[in-house]
Amino acid sequence: MEFEGMNVLVTGASRGIGRAAAELLAERGARVAVHYASNRDAAEDVRAGLPGAGHVTVAADLGETDALGSLVEEVFGRFGRLDVLVNNAGIFESHVPTEASFEEWKRAWDRTLAVNLLGPAHLSFLVGRRMVEQGGGRIVNVSSRGAFRGEPDAPAYGASKAGLNALGQSLAKAFAPHGVVVCTVAPGWVETDMAADHLRGPKGDAIRSQSPLGRVATPREVAEAIAFLSRPGNQSLTGCVLDVNGASYLRT
Repeated sequence: MEFEGMNVLVTGASRGIGRAAAELLAERGARVAVHYASNRDAAEDVRAGLPGAGHVTVAADLGETDALGSLVEEVFGRFGRLDVLVNNAGIFESHVPTEASFEEWKRAWDRTLAVNLLGPAHLSFLVGRRMVEQGGGRIVNVSSRGAFRGEPDAPAYGASKAGLNALGQSLAKAFAPHGVVVCTVAPGWVETDMAADHLRGPKGDAIRSQSPLGRVATPREVAEAIAFLSRPGNQSLTGCVLDVNGASYLRT
């Protein structure tokens, strides 16, 4: 199995894309740290269902900077080393510029940037330095097509994901001489709990029709992309941003 003997931390792994990534990487031999923010029961269910042995659950609010050092220490303390970090956890909060109050606008920006950009940035710094010391590793960020096309109902989300893309490319350059590869996957709509209300609602058909496939991606499809970018070898992929949006948005 291609990930046998490797240790992986997946943030936001209690549901959705994170859960699918944890399951797929475990199926292929990895030992997984299942991160969650607050839903311990869901995270424990994921961990208990993973094939193989040695998987753990770890908790931290990625929007709280002081919690990140403890999270990294716990993972390295339990695993000894970390081969792959998947920065998947994220939030989406609507704050339509023409409708939100300034207080709502500020709260959405503060929280979204804290979880979606600053959390992955600080975690990548802390884990990346450890990976340099151990002789290499991989960091895979989960971004969004919203980084490219814009998010009019949630500008902070689009900005946070654009920042995540730039972060990954900057760290790819910084860490490459030390054997640490940094890549990004950018999904469009995905069949997750977070998207369920939209997909089942009156705009569901319109959302699905954005792709010539006539559907949105499954969490497993995005997980396959994460696993591809996490594989040993393929170092020349460092700095890439891989679109997984069913041709619903094409960059030039």
